Order: sequence, then C-alpha cells, then structure tokens
Amino acid sequence: MVNQMNPFLEVKNISARYAGELILENVSFTVARGEFAAILGPSGCGKSTLLNILSGILPAECGEARLEGEEIRGLSPRFVYMPQDDLLMPWRTVLDNVCLYGAIHGGKRAQQAEALLKLRDFGLAGCERAYPRELSGGMRQRAAFLRTALCPADILLLDEPFAALDVITRWDMQDWLKNMRKTLSRTAVLVTHDVDEALYLADRILILSRHPARIRREIPVGDNVRDRDWLLGQGERKREIIGLLRG
Repeated sequence: MVNQMNPFLEVKNISARYAGELILENVSFTVARGEFAAILGPSGCGKSTLLNILSGILPAECGEARLEGEEIRGLSPRFVYMPQDDLLMPWRTVLDNVCLYGAIHGGKRAQQAEALLKLRDFGLAGCERAYPRELSGGMRQRAAFLRTALCPADILLLDEPFAALDVITRWDMQDWLKNMRKTLSRTAVLVTHDVDEALYLADRILILSRHPARIRREIPVGDNVRDRDWLLGQGERKREIIGLLRG
C-alpha cells in the first residue's frame, strides 16, 4: 500500500497554454513513493503536455512541482521520460541503445554490465548484439523500457508506451509491465487513453477534464490481485471512468 500522507511528488496549480489557448488549468495532485499513478483524459486534453512539463521539456505558465519538498525547475535527473515511440537508434545494437545514459554521462562500462544482468528480466536475453530492425515491436518497447530503467531517476514518466502496438502485443506488454513493477521498484506516472490499461496497471487513476483540463476525479484501484479475469469484472468501474471522460 502507498502512503498518501507524505507525498513523494506534489504537483500544485500547474497551468499551461498552447498557441494562446489555455490547455491545463490549476492541475494539482500528489503521488506517493512507489506508487503507480495513471492519468486518463479525453483526446487532446493535455495529458502529454503535463508529462512534458514535469520532465522539464516544456515550461508551465504557472504552478510548481515538488519532489520530496524540493521544487523542480527545468530538466531534472530525478525524472526519466519515455515517449510513445521507442526512439531506438537503428545503427546501434540493443546493448548500446539501452546504455545510452552511461555513454552520455560516463560509466558506460558499468551500465553495460548492469544491462547484461537485466536482459533476461526484460525478455531480451541473447539480443544484446542485435539491431532494432531485428526485433519485434514488443521487444523494441522492452528495450526502450530497459533504457529508461537504467537511468538513475526517481520517477518514470511513461507517455502511452504501448499505444503503437497491436492489441495482442499490447496485452502481452501490459502483463509484462505489471509483473515487472517489483523489479523496477520505481514511482511511475503513466499517461494512457486505455481505460483497461489504467485499471490493470495503476494504484490510482487521475481523470482529467476537457479544456482547460483539471483533475476531475481520483479513483483508487487498490486491488492487490489483478489478472485478465479480474479486469473482465470491472464493468462498473469502467462505466464510471468512461462517463467521466465523456463529460
């Protein structure tokens, strides 16, 4: 169970504009250490914009984000951002791709040793010398996840990481990520448009409204045992969430 009494990440009154239009308005929420929070909202409401602000890629018009009480300004090594596309470099091997942080910041050899120990957990055993073109879509996403996990950041920001996959591969990747949560041992904020994905993976779901987006509702999931049969039985929760998304 996560402890909301002492938030690890605190987002307070963040607002943002795009092309002069107010996209986010006074968005506030907290995330506990070790919590997996999902953000759902209507298409184009500003979910990805919010992650871009937290990662430091975009500035907020106003508001702030605090991590363990310390205000975060601009790019911060305490966040690592995984976009929708895997962004693997086609001329680099899997091992070189996943160790990009070490190559840029120093310590590549140590990171390679760590990566080789984790390849099996990420379903990539024996693929260290393969190139991205030789991998399936799911394997490419797992490589992107390993690259993200090897960054020494406190919070994973995941922007619809499975959206481009076919439905069967997406289910496989959701199962994989659910089983990997203890191994990753990180706090995570997931943006998704998939209600089932949010219910299946998250401890708590934050529902954004339409423009200008605010947090409309927080829905705790909390169930300790979740599988595909459990998900099939979540009709009432799904109806509630879809009703909120439709406004």
